[in-house]
Amino acid sequence: MLDETQPVEFDQINVAYNRVFRPGRLSVGLVLPLEAYAVDAEPTLRGHLKAAQKVEELGFAALWLRDVLFNVPSFGDPGQVFDPFVYLGALATVTDRIALGTSSVILPLRHPAHVAKAAATADMLSSGRLLLGVASGDRSEEYPAMNHSFDDRGARFRDSIDYIRAVGTAYPKYDSAQGTLSGGIDLLPKPHGTRLPMLITGGSQQSPDWVAQNGDGWMTYPRNAVAQGQVIADYRRRVKAAGEPDKPVMQSLYVDVVADPAAPPRPIHLGFQSGTDFLRSYLREVETLGVNHVALNLRFNQAPIGATLEHLADMVLPDFS
Repeated sequence: MLDETQPVEFDQINVAYNRVFRPGRLSVGLVLPLEAYAVDAEPTLRGHLKAAQKVEELGFAALWLRDVLFNVPSFGDPGQVFDPFVYLGALATVTDRIALGTSSVILPLRHPAHVAKAAATADMLSSGRLLLGVASGDRSEEYPAMNHSFDDRGARFRDSIDYIRAVGTAYPKYDSAQGTLSGGIDLLPKPHGTRLPMLITGGSQQSPDWVAQNGDGWMTYPRNAVAQGQVIADYRRRVKAAGEPDKPVMQSLYVDVVADPAAPPRPIHLGFQSGTDFLRSYLREVETLGVNHVALNLRFNQAPIGATLEHLADMVLPDFS
């Protein structure tokens, strides 16, 4: 259950962070691409920018992009295909209000200077609408292609977080395995807000205490209510023990929304098929557990996506706006 002593608001970072994440409240976003596609298939991405505009008009809180460098057949999912940072720039030009998030940038496969510059650029172009989800990565096949070791990705992930934080300040001094910043050069642009809001995905090869202390929030996966409540409570206890301000929690959820609002749930991969009545009650439940945002993934949705988005906007969003 939510702690009644929670602060009135989370730390003020940028426009997106403080619109999407509110203590004691839940908002709803969507994972791109906004289309259904089969396992081992590639999304068509037809009309994807117009679909993003429609999602914003309907009132969803955020759009989320994945960072999938190589299509690994054993995973059966190439993500939204486009490079996330290039795609963020395109989305920033066709939308005005909706938050734009990554879920998540694989830090060990990118140099942190490039991540920091690309992310700050997207944040500026979108007027503070970037949410930077980060992860250590789980597709081991990608690492040899980049001449990186899979086993030491946790250490590179930690160093990348520190590097990105360092270059968010003016003329930083920082020394690491990925480079030395002498204090005589500066990385531009700086983020639109006070810093880049970085949300850590899962454990990312780190200890729970490190995750609680070093991220601006936590991305996790759907679990049963008892388990989800326990892991969220443990995360927030660790945040408090580290002397940090309270931080948001978000989760993903695959859904297949059927036309009958009263249709009961049926399990699917990392989610369920159901009508909007059950989906709404599920979202209310995880809200009481301390989840601040749910990113819905419609990849397995059987009804037309456009109609489903309208249905969700009519039947679900009014409870979570």
